[in-house]
Amino acid sequence: MNPVANRWARLSLRARLSGIAAMAVAIAVLAVGALAWLAVRAELDRQLDAEITADANVIAAAPGQWPPAATPTIPTQRGSEGQDSDDFRARRVIGPRWQIIDRAGAPAKAVLPVLPVTPAARAVAAGRRGAAREEVTVGPLTYRMVTLPAQGGGAVQVAVARDPTDRTLGALGLLLAIGCVAGVAGAALLGRTVARAGLAPVERLTDAVEHVAATQNLQAAIPVSGKDEIARLARSVNAMLAALESSRAAQRALVEDAGHELRTPLTSLRTNIELLIRAEDAGAGRLLPAEDRARLLQDLEVQVVELTQLTNELVELARQDASPEPAEEVDLAHVVEAAVQRARLRAPAVTFETALRRAVVSGRPQALERMVLNLLDNAAKWSPPQATVEVAVSTEAGSVLLTVADAGPGIDDDDLPRIFERFYRATAARSMPGSGLGLAIVAQTVAQHDGTVTAGRAAAGGALFSVRLPADRAVHPVPGPPLPSDQPIRLSADS
Repeated sequence: MNPVANRWARLSLRARLSGIAAMAVAIAVLAVGALAWLAVRAELDRQLDAEITADANVIAAAPGQWPPAATPTIPTQRGSEGQDSDDFRARRVIGPRWQIIDRAGAPAKAVLPVLPVTPAARAVAAGRRGAAREEVTVGPLTYRMVTLPAQGGGAVQVAVARDPTDRTLGALGLLLAIGCVAGVAGAALLGRTVARAGLAPVERLTDAVEHVAATQNLQAAIPVSGKDEIARLARSVNAMLAALESSRAAQRALVEDAGHELRTPLTSLRTNIELLIRAEDAGAGRLLPAEDRARLLQDLEVQVVELTQLTNELVELARQDASPEPAEEVDLAHVVEAAVQRARLRAPAVTFETALRRAVVSGRPQALERMVLNLLDNAAKWSPPQATVEVAVSTEAGSVLLTVADAGPGIDDDDLPRIFERFYRATAARSMPGSGLGLAIVAQTVAQHDGTVTAGRAAAGGALFSVRLPADRAVHPVPGPPLPSDQPIRLSADS
């Protein structure tokens, strides 16, 4: 990186804003000053040209009425020995000088020249050029000179010293330089003041965020005032802190609930294993009967399966929170069909009857299939053998409706408000396998898809779960086997 750019990047934002303001004002002031100085110089040169041109025209119109050469002077101021001082000789010639030259370019009547005869002046005198304007040096001074053709031949040269004009331009340049320096310094101070005032809300916001980072107190809201960009940033930070606090609370609750739920199967598993170990170490006379040993091993197997299922569902719940799968257009009928095929393999004693219509939603296919499979597993768990689970997909009023109805005992009214909570298990379900996470995953997946899920009682007396998802307004063809749009598909356990 460029060292200058590196040093600039290490400066504070306040210093950079002050520097930018100072540089912007410096460029503007220098540009205006330079343009002003050039404009004044051009105007003074125009006035000089107009003055000497007018004098030259007067002399050229009647050159015989003017002496061949003239040098206006002011009264001399003698030195101590009667000689002109150097300062006086530099200042004694004032006003315009003029000189009449012949066609050959020589001063008339052999008078000593008071102005130099340049090639341009000779060209004017010879008639090869109309006029000439140039700057010449006579002694210590610089003159602005114009040469015009004279009446009857030759030319007239008129010049005026630039010394007063140059002094005026020098004084103007000095004033402009002082003004530029003062303007840049004032701009730097003003820019620093404005930057300090403008960045004060940012500094307060930074202090508040650093306090939150140091204390880990996500509930410490940042004060917001006004409706400007800083207030908008503060509100965004508060929203982010609220989301982080909610996520942390949910994570804490999940860890606490998971620890509580894992403690029971782990304790039971440890007790049974210790009992088997003590029976093996006690000697041949105190070995467990084969029937008791088989029962303990069967309990261990059941507990390991439950522990594995609970761990898998915890991982699934955490994966749902991360939600890495991108959303796309999905035909929910195809998703339900795939989930039904998997549920039939898990519960071969239950018949799954479906009525599926094409219904396109915007969602994550794998998450939706897991959601449907959890509903089907729950229905199969509560349905008696040879019972029928009815699954339907339909569209109505811009939404897609999925219903799953089982033939089980249904859900008690006291359990309905908490049926979708994590690790909640109804009284009737505590004697059955399960972790209490399946319906929580269903609710979470539906919420991530901007839908709703409700539980109630089916017409046959069992549980009825209804999932309503927003239909995709821009319906395009989706991959998968075709489904008829006018007739439902019927699947059963024997299909």
